[in-house]
Amino acid sequence: MEEIVGFSRAVRVGAFIAVGGTAPVNAEGQTVGIGDVFAQTRQCFEIIKSALEEAGSGLQDIVRTRVILTDIDRWKEAIDARKLYCREARPVDTIMAIDRFVNPEWLVEIEVDAIVPEPLS
Repeated sequence: MEEIVGFSRAVRVGAFIAVGGTAPVNAEGQTVGIGDVFAQTRQCFEIIKSALEEAGSGLQDIVRTRVILTDIDRWKEAIDARKLYCREARPVDTIMAIDRFVNPEWLVEIEVDAIVPEPLS
């Protein structure tokens, strides 16, 4: 989608990395975990993990997450999956709901911000 739509999955400016809305898709663009918020959240974080690593960072550097759901009543499923990836970093978090995503199979999208720490001198 990045090439088709013309956006970047992650952008690094100095020590700051912003990772845009990440949908639960595989390498072929197909939805992973249809109907399963937990599985979709895990897929989003796997994509985010790769994006952070490509930017010279990792999950340990996440300082903010935004969990965007189509059904706010399913927030716990998303947060249970989020914990698997953010336990070390313990970022601040926002959970919100919207009416729908571009693809109606998507139940969740995730955004994160990360700060790469300065090397100790």
